[in-house]
Amino acid sequence: MDPVIIVGAGPVGLTLALALARQQVPCVVLDEGPGKDEPRLARTVVLRADTTALIERLTGASLDEAGVHWAGWRSMRRKQVTREVRFDDATDPAPLHVAQHVLTGILRAALAGQRLVKIAVDSRLDTIEQEPSGVTAHTRGPRGTWWRGSHLVGCDGPRSTVRKLLDIRFPGRTAVERHAVAALRTELPWADEALLHRTPPWRASGPSAGEVTGRPLPDGVWRLDWLLPGKDLVTPELLVGRIRETLAGWSGGSTPPYELLDTGVHTVHHRLARRWRVGRVFVAGDAAHLLGAFGTQGLDEGLRDADNLAWKLALAWHHGSHEGLLDSYQAERRAAVAARLRAADQALPVLRGGAGIRAYVPGTARGHDVLLTDGHLGRGPLGAPGAYDGSPLTPRHLEAEVPVDTPPGAPVEDVRVTAEDGSFVRLRDRLGRGALLVLLIAPGTGVWERRHWVSAGIMPRLAAAVTALPSPAELLVAESYPGAAAHTVLLIRPDGHLVTALNGVRAADLYAAAEATVGGPAEARESSGAEATAGSAAK
Repeated sequence: MDPVIIVGAGPVGLTLALALARQQVPCVVLDEGPGKDEPRLARTVVLRADTTALIERLTGASLDEAGVHWAGWRSMRRKQVTREVRFDDATDPAPLHVAQHVLTGILRAALAGQRLVKIAVDSRLDTIEQEPSGVTAHTRGPRGTWWRGSHLVGCDGPRSTVRKLLDIRFPGRTAVERHAVAALRTELPWADEALLHRTPPWRASGPSAGEVTGRPLPDGVWRLDWLLPGKDLVTPELLVGRIRETLAGWSGGSTPPYELLDTGVHTVHHRLARRWRVGRVFVAGDAAHLLGAFGTQGLDEGLRDADNLAWKLALAWHHGSHEGLLDSYQAERRAAVAARLRAADQALPVLRGGAGIRAYVPGTARGHDVLLTDGHLGRGPLGAPGAYDGSPLTPRHLEAEVPVDTPPGAPVEDVRVTAEDGSFVRLRDRLGRGALLVLLIAPGTGVWERRHWVSAGIMPRLAAAVTALPSPAELLVAESYPGAAAHTVLLIRPDGHLVTALNGVRAADLYAAAEATVGGPAEARESSGAEATAGSAAK
């Protein structure tokens, strides 16, 4: 069968390629560049715990040395510290701040050893043609050629050629925020702590007082962002003045020594593509959505796009397309991003509206701190990962369904589990392999070797039920899970979202839930796959 064509070799496209290869799906990445990225310390990303774990799982590399996990977060207003957050690996993991070219380099290094992935550099897309049996794409340039694929995914950024060729509208807001950005090496009083300083005392009061954000990077480097009022031109003199006054204000009055490494202007747009799928072609990442006001991170959502789409494409590639399963990508991911954009639109008049804001938020400054902290730290409506509670893949009418602390459709907790080979691993380590996960909650199993309990109690019945499921599944066991009673059985998607929790071994409900998760009855999938095969043979 033909490979999946991925257009764009940024973090989202490369992540999708790794995710597909992990599930034994070949792909071709069309990279319009030379195959390496220009080092830019003023272009950085902040990854939350789930997306950091995704990258580490796919690359097999720790990101601890690549970036900085913040030790804490502080919000300041004038001379006061209004909010402080300390992170804890177990209960509240810190965001990871990393330069984008470093992240892309790690992804490229992981792909270098992948026999299932081909990266075609200097390949700029100019044509897409679709047929019932596949997709054909043409690239121009020194290596211009025609490429044949089973599906095509546009991960080619805000000015996406894929989106334009498909005539997909991309409405939204332009220049929601503008920031002057500087990356510099210096010593600040808050080692490895990120901070947001609103209305700093060294700036005149009023709409131009603005705010400045400081985020640490490795080797004593900091990225500083100043919110710009209106459409002010950012001159070198203006930027150097902001740097000197900010460093002096934070350091007690005198500007400490610093080395300026990189500068830029970051303009935030909010846009959402009308469609994310047209036949066998999809869009993901910045090609599908733009967000980023109030410290939120668009790349987080782009990586979640890749994670969501990869297992669905893999299932379609191996077992035949099912329209409901592939359609669910748009239904789930577009709704999740739309919710964050709505939250940002509601917060805009509160945080950037000037006069009259007291009518929106009781307590004003305190309410602002909560909203901005949510955005920067990936919490609440502005920043938290979306749940797929309204997904078309949600199973209906399960008699044995019981509640746990994770609602259906939400990301599961990363608990320790016993794998089928008896090893102890984290639940997240088993994600993204193309299989559903069935997790039994069995207190006491963590202190006994697997051979003592694998054939005892309800295990044989559960193992038989898992074997009979309509899609490949892996059986795991955990001593506990938040809100789950003993013998609760959780069904988890390959991207780590909870399908359902059942009260014990209920084979019929488990089968029905798994069937719904992979897009419907097996007969429909087989029929769809047969039609695709027949179309390919006719061609």
